[in-house]
Amino acid sequence: MRAYLDLIDRVRYHGERVTGRNGETLSVFSHNMSFPLFRSFPLVTTKKVHFKSIAEELLWFVSGSTNNGDLRKKGVTIWDEWAGPDGELGPIYGKQWRNWDSLNEHGQHTVVDQLEAARNTLITDPSSRRIIVSAWNAGQIPDMALPPCHLLFQFYSRPFSDWDYRLMGPEVQDSLGDSARGLQCQVYQRSADVGLGVPFNIASYALLTAMMAKLTNHHPMALHMTFGDVHVYTDHLPALLAQTGRVPKQLPKLRIEDRGQSKWEDFRYEDFVLEGYDPHPPIKMEVSA
Repeated sequence: MRAYLDLIDRVRYHGERVTGRNGETLSVFSHNMSFPLFRSFPLVTTKKVHFKSIAEELLWFVSGSTNNGDLRKKGVTIWDEWAGPDGELGPIYGKQWRNWDSLNEHGQHTVVDQLEAARNTLITDPSSRRIIVSAWNAGQIPDMALPPCHLLFQFYSRPFSDWDYRLMGPEVQDSLGDSARGLQCQVYQRSADVGLGVPFNIASYALLTAMMAKLTNHHPMALHMTFGDVHVYTDHLPALLAQTGRVPKQLPKLRIEDRGQSKWEDFRYEDFVLEGYDPHPPIKMEVSA
């Protein structure tokens, strides 16, 4: 939580004023944040964040869908600003994660399920340095309603050390079962909207890491976020100022109900249980499309 509030302050105090395609921002370039996932789930507490929207959007990505209608059926409207009349958004995240297509050197059409390939590699070759999923399919960017902001992520697996076990404490150790490896995820995000987007992005990738860990006999260890253009819309400044004046509360914990999930399609929103989430009241900010 402190890392997020420090990011707000960095942009407020050191950001350059930039007028972009959708309004005036304060902007800095390059920022890194890390969140341990042993004991807690990094969901912002200085304002209430709608966890269902985060979870359902992630499940929508994972399903491979690119139609906003599928998301709206779940009561989530966060992509409405960009959807066409038929709900289509073009080859955005779900398409690239689950059905990346291109031509190989022989001119043959190939389709790759990147997310499943990452899962399989974590099971068969967890020390691989190639466990990467990319949403930046350069040839298809013009067809996307919105080019991917969080465009690449990499998983890293390693055995737990004695120091890890000391950090976890007995409660977490008891929950590990026969898992002996920890899972980390690092995300590269080219564009980071500090007020609205970043809290969603952090929680979404923490949840994805937990899902991947469950499917590969790992335990979530850490999430690392690397941002390119980090910005605050100037009309969000009053809301963010109010947020930085609030005292952070204890982070919640995430529990995934065990229903024998063995593939991505097995997960449901009801499987994700947030324990101890007691945030400050919501703070309204408008989306800059």
